[in-house]
Amino acid sequence: MRSLCIFSVVLLAIGYWLLVHIVAASSEERQALEQQLAALETQMQQYEATIDEYRKQGKSLRGEIKNLEAKIAKINLQVKAINVTLAKLDKEINENKNQIQVTEDDLTLNKSALTKLIRYLYEQSRAGLVEVLLKNPKLSDFFTSLTNTLAIQDSLATTVARVTQLRDRLLGEKEQLAEKREDAAALKSYQDAQKRSLQTVKTEKNKLLTETKGRESTYQEILKLTRKTAAQIRSRIFELLGGGQMSFEEAYQFAKFAEQATGVRASLILAVLEKESLLGQNVGRCSYKTAMPPTRDLPIFLALVQGLGINPETVTVSCPNRDGLYGGAMGPAQFIPSTWNLYTAKVAEITGSNPPSPWRNGDAFAATALYLKDSMKGCDSVYSRQIDTERCAAAKYYSGARWRRHLWGYGDRVINRAQQLQSDIDTLNS
Repeated sequence: MRSLCIFSVVLLAIGYWLLVHIVAASSEERQALEQQLAALETQMQQYEATIDEYRKQGKSLRGEIKNLEAKIAKINLQVKAINVTLAKLDKEINENKNQIQVTEDDLTLNKSALTKLIRYLYEQSRAGLVEVLLKNPKLSDFFTSLTNTLAIQDSLATTVARVTQLRDRLLGEKEQLAEKREDAAALKSYQDAQKRSLQTVKTEKNKLLTETKGRESTYQEILKLTRKTAAQIRSRIFELLGGGQMSFEEAYQFAKFAEQATGVRASLILAVLEKESLLGQNVGRCSYKTAMPPTRDLPIFLALVQGLGINPETVTVSCPNRDGLYGGAMGPAQFIPSTWNLYTAKVAEITGSNPPSPWRNGDAFAATALYLKDSMKGCDSVYSRQIDTERCAAAKYYSGARWRRHLWGYGDRVINRAQQLQSDIDTLNS
């Protein structure tokens, strides 16, 4: 126990030393600082796990470990099922591509035949009466040939229309299959992460079962000091982790302002923006020319940058995903142009920007808060607890109408991060 306390004091001393020198941090210094923060967070997890064990009365650590093993086994089965689903979707996507190719070939062939037939009819229409009679001694033969040709023309036109409809339907199916695969892949990624997390907890509990013999009050004191240091380090390296030129305090002020205007928790706003773009650091690497839907978002985007006096060539947006779905999300809040257009008036009322910009931090924070507030209106009729309503709103922010598929993936990760940020804010304000 004494060695643990000494180790913690040394750990705190290193943390405060890093705070003094953060102003001159280079890329290498930032990495060292992030490693120190990771060490602090790992230490806090260990302390919290230990304290939790002392609070539990009559519960067996062995029983908890068995419960974790059962959860891991269940997730293993879920992962297997998702893998089967992914394999099935990959097969369907491949079949869909083949069908589209066959349909395109069929369409090209029928269009070619129809073109030749139309050319033939045109040539026939220019032939003189003598030429027609020479080719068709009997006038009845001429009319019979003409009737048959017109019938073939109608049949080919009908075929072209049918094949065109088939191609459009297959292209629609391609988009739907891409969305299904994206959802399944996201769920698998979340389940894999959940499995790793449970495995880590199991390992820690096994360790506690055989090694930990301390007292809760001692761990509580160490945890309190370690938390304070971690919160201070996070606030200082915030600008390097994703706030650009913003400090943690500045980002919090933006979020707090948006909270006062909308009622959405500042920590939730910060958590969503961190997940979307690392609070403005990752705003996409693609050109609007290749990333945006040409009819839905591109005209709105061009009008937006023109109104802001921004050269569209100087900004980047989110890229299309690997399944071919469009990107085009802008700025820290990652709004697509058509969605941003719905919120410009409300953002302007809050921030006073005229016009508001998705690349301006204050406007982005306000837009995120407004979207989350609107999303909660549908969530609060389903859930009674605030945390469940916020999880639902975060999932809607990520995927709109398909939010239920991401409730315990993206939504839960945002809530967990919001809780941590709230703890940091409370600690720094204490």
